[in-house]
Amino acid sequence: MIPDFYSIAQVADILSLSKETLRRWDNNGTLVPERHPENNYRVYHRAQLEKFEQAQLLFNSEWDKELLIRPKRPYQLIELFAGAGGLAIGMERAGFESVLLNEIDKYACATLRKNRPNWNVIEGSITNVDFKPYKGKVDILSGGFPCQAFSYAGKKLGFEDTRGTLFYEFGRALKECSPKVFMAENVRGLASHDDGRTLETIRSVLSELGYSVLEPRVLKAVFYRVPQKRERLIIVGIRNDLANKAEFFWPSPYRRIMVMRDALKKGDLYTCDIPESDGQKYPKRKAEILNFVPPGGYWRDLPDNLQREYMQKSYFLGGGKTGMARRLSWDEPSLTLTCSPAQKQTERCHPEETRPLNIREYARIQTFPDNWEFQGSQSQKYKQIGNAVPVNLAEAIGRSLIRLLNDIE
Repeated sequence: MIPDFYSIAQVADILSLSKETLRRWDNNGTLVPERHPENNYRVYHRAQLEKFEQAQLLFNSEWDKELLIRPKRPYQLIELFAGAGGLAIGMERAGFESVLLNEIDKYACATLRKNRPNWNVIEGSITNVDFKPYKGKVDILSGGFPCQAFSYAGKKLGFEDTRGTLFYEFGRALKECSPKVFMAENVRGLASHDDGRTLETIRSVLSELGYSVLEPRVLKAVFYRVPQKRERLIIVGIRNDLANKAEFFWPSPYRRIMVMRDALKKGDLYTCDIPESDGQKYPKRKAEILNFVPPGGYWRDLPDNLQREYMQKSYFLGGGKTGMARRLSWDEPSLTLTCSPAQKQTERCHPEETRPLNIREYARIQTFPDNWEFQGSQSQKYKQIGNAVPVNLAEAIGRSLIRLLNDIE
């Protein structure tokens, strides 16, 4: 069911604009909200948004049709840099069978083994993993290689010149097991790193290894049933001998944007309210100050004397610093989670209670199932969750990859 009315926050998310831009459009007549017939709030009607391409994608979504995609046969998956399993759970739900997962972090490996004892988890550096036994036996290679910068020395880099980087190891795995398809994911910043040259090098190396590389795309998790403004760059490639047999279709967006209420309360996303969990605590004075921040607010919403105390020298610097003293709002998605909920630059305070988000709240915002148990210390758990690919985003991409492999078959 697609709603008829949208708040300024929802429209900002749908159109990937700031609320300030929408207020400016309101003032200059570009896009003027109307009064809601029941509560008199200022809202936008669906009809006003239909001229925007992003809104059209939402309103004309094929999400329900794509939910029916099933693999024609069991497709075999190798996943690199697997972390705590966000990508792997999503791919499993889409219909893939994992034959190998590699991860160097021992706590993340413990998490994978705890929840999926049957998975073949290879702990340790990828440099020590031999992928040749899997040649011709896997359908897809996936993973998010951590992106170290390349040094160019004024020449176009080939595969061998990326030695010593984790991207080289991804390429080596691709070369050794020769899957039909690969899917690499990374931070949005990779698209613009070194004026786009880093991504161009990555694409040319993947092409050199025998793959037709599609135009990479930044996917916003909020469009795929994830209550979080996280963005990931996705790179998909099809082995050259198969590239003309099928076309890859990017996943359709879900019909609405999920928000913090969806993450922490019973509803469309979860069948019960959030379970109890441990989490970080604020020092006494910090909690006293953050008590003054309203839902959706940040340091600018504090009284001036508290702004000065909290921000110290930063008070006099330019820039919005909108992550500082930030309290999340029930009616908006979470900001991107980091490896800790109480870092000063990227504060993630609970919408109602004055405390950092706890472990289970973090996990729900990344759409992990409630029964997925993280191993290690509290800080290790936050780190694993903060680094993960949101499960629902991974599942949506996974369905598109299943569809591609079905067509190749």
